[in-house]
Amino acid sequence: MVKALLLENIHPLGTEVLDAAGVEVATRSGALDEDELIAALDGVQVLGIRSKTQITPRVLEHAPDLLAIGAFCIGTNQIDLQAAGHAGVVAFNAPFSNTRSVVELALAEIIALTRRLTEKDKSLHAGVWDKSANGSHEVRGRTVGIVGYGNIGTQLSVVAEALGMRVIFYDTAEKLALGNAKRMPSLHALLAEADVVTLHVDGRPGNAGMFGAGEFAAMKQGSIFLNLSRGFLVDYSALREQVLAGRISGAAVDVFPVEPKSQGDPFDSELRELPNVILTPHVGGSTEEAQQDIGRFVAAKLRDYLHAGATALSVNVPALILDRPHAGSRRIAHLHQNVPGVMAAANQELSAAGANIESQVLATSGSLGYAVTDVSGSVSAQTLARIEAMEATVRLRTLDPDATD
Repeated sequence: MVKALLLENIHPLGTEVLDAAGVEVATRSGALDEDELIAALDGVQVLGIRSKTQITPRVLEHAPDLLAIGAFCIGTNQIDLQAAGHAGVVAFNAPFSNTRSVVELALAEIIALTRRLTEKDKSLHAGVWDKSANGSHEVRGRTVGIVGYGNIGTQLSVVAEALGMRVIFYDTAEKLALGNAKRMPSLHALLAEADVVTLHVDGRPGNAGMFGAGEFAAMKQGSIFLNLSRGFLVDYSALREQVLAGRISGAAVDVFPVEPKSQGDPFDSELRELPNVILTPHVGGSTEEAQQDIGRFVAAKLRDYLHAGATALSVNVPALILDRPHAGSRRIAHLHQNVPGVMAAANQELSAAGANIESQVLATSGSLGYAVTDVSGSVSAQTLARIEAMEATVRLRTLDPDATD
């Protein structure tokens, strides 16, 4: 039986989907460090994580049984995707499932900070009646600058415009502006115009430290800053200085360079106790609706890979959309290095064994190729062993009850 290990409080729907597919599922509530993870992966074929558990080359090297990783979140920077691909481990994430949750949190925080609700709430809890309009504004007519115009940035653009905000955005890639949004030629051009700056970029290493003292100094006096993206993007010491100096009138931060591994662990940050600053514990996508959708979506991707070899929306190997093999056929899933001659050599082995190819699909991406072949007739263990022994083979799987895996 295939075994799966799900970490970091993945929604029970993930377990239900895998269990219904005949997978034996074990769960743990927190993240694991490298040594703990290596020990836990003994005999495990499927791993489910969120954002805390780090999948390093060393982990992959010591997990020969591992076939697939599901990141039950948007980000995948916690996984060494290249190392995983070359180890024959397919990775999936949930690029869309919690988009709305992040957008709604960003909008709520923009409104709360613009109205200075944090300070009104704190004063009233302290027994002080502070009924004043000083520093409190409507969001209507104000300019929101979205840095990163992907799935979250574009949806935020649409909803913010519906609230009457002017939307500008900056992205290093060419993106179609939605509605009346205006693309800015540079990050600093956006900072000079935005009343609210909100980051929604991915976690690629090149983005580390992208927002520091120079960027905060380029923002408008009295503007608001949000980071619901990645903690390592921002110099929070510089943000603290600008908040205390009054240049940044409010900030909301959901992600931090170092975050506690488990629920209830202590947390510290230079941003604590600052005026009109909202700190949340990486909950941008943590709504019940989003976690249900993520649990169902990622678990289904893992199930489809196990049973059909499907890699649609994989983040590290070539993508193939596949149905399950029909009765009586043998499916051979061959992940290999993308070099000339691999398909010819594999097909020659099948032909020599008398196998009739019913269908064959191939996708390549970068240094990897992925070929899935359905054959009729028997395929001996010796034939499969010869294909597996090819120098270019990364991983060979057979997806039928009668052939040798």
